[in-house]
Amino acid sequence: MKKTVAYTGNEAVAHGMKQLNPDVVAAYPITPQTEIVQIFSTFVADGLVDTEFITVESEHSAMSATIGAAAAGARAMTATSSAGLAFMHEVVYVAASMRLPIVMPVVNRALSAPINIHCDHSDTMGERDSGWIQLYAENAQEAYDNLLQAVRIAEHPDVLLPVMVCMDGFIISHALENVELNDDAFVKDFVGQYKPDHYLLDAENPLTMGPLDLFDFYFEHKRAQAEAMRNAKNVILQVGKEYGEKTGRSYGFYEKYQLDDAEVAIVVMGSTAGTVKAVVDDLRRQGQKVGLLKLRTFRPFPNEELAKELQHLKAVAVMDRADSFNGFGAPIFVQTRAALYDLAQRPKIVNYIYGLGGRDCDLSQIGQVYSDLQQLAQGDGTGEIVRYLGVRE
Repeated sequence: MKKTVAYTGNEAVAHGMKQLNPDVVAAYPITPQTEIVQIFSTFVADGLVDTEFITVESEHSAMSATIGAAAAGARAMTATSSAGLAFMHEVVYVAASMRLPIVMPVVNRALSAPINIHCDHSDTMGERDSGWIQLYAENAQEAYDNLLQAVRIAEHPDVLLPVMVCMDGFIISHALENVELNDDAFVKDFVGQYKPDHYLLDAENPLTMGPLDLFDFYFEHKRAQAEAMRNAKNVILQVGKEYGEKTGRSYGFYEKYQLDDAEVAIVVMGSTAGTVKAVVDDLRRQGQKVGLLKLRTFRPFPNEELAKELQHLKAVAVMDRADSFNGFGAPIFVQTRAALYDLAQRPKIVNYIYGLGGRDCDLSQIGQVYSDLQQLAQGDGTGEIVRYLGVRE
């Protein structure tokens, strides 16, 4: 039986982990993720799960222990944020390259320097080419739902890649919201029992993992890894559809909001999508044809699907809560602009970098973006392509 509770995002994810009852969780605290492993540790102490809970001395060790457990055949998890994810950098790549279906909640937080503990997406964007699938949530409900689906996606035989379940630090992780929880029995049935085909502790079928791999085979292994990421697209859709049929909450690569008949639209990811929806509703009441595409899946990137959804628009603003420091746009913008390249007719597209270090992005700022888009749709040029929203220049 489903029940609705008031949970923070961290509580919702920790509860989801309890329902998943992984074999191994390796844990190290870091703000604003700490509550996830702290709450989960109480479930272990109270005997509510039979998870082997490993306390380690660093995030590098947390991921290393998780890799070891997953390689041995366990359903293994960890969680982190910001500098913790950066400290894992080396072994984050190892996890994906070894094709280990690890699921890791990441509570998005800015990277230093200067030191900052609040939300932006610079941490996970720094790992966007590591080979991990990345799912982003708008709220605590989606963080919980994404976590459960991530296990199915990661463990699918056509995928076998690790998954980051991302949610905005403090905005989601520490904010109290209504969350509809699934029944424990449903979660157990939905994810099923993990039975890997290949693992280190299979004495009857010995194998080697992560050996020296030079020019004779390395390229082929990387190509296979890339194909797994392509395969993940179909699996994400299949799992999201099945989850929706059973819970009433369906998921795909993105959510469209008032987009089909829109003339201008915003593309954004994470909690800011909720703010954009409020502005869309207000502008729609004023007769303006504005819309939103909320991106959920950043890896694999749904390039063909996005191009199809955006091609009818006159102008698009891509909002990034991170900067690539490449001199020409942030991660979501660069990918979205590339996705539109082959269209015979494509909308004008601009980039708004916003909210770095947790700076608020309010209704008036979103309204200004739509106002800019309306002018852009009526004009000949695009003006400044990369813009900074809410910064003191």
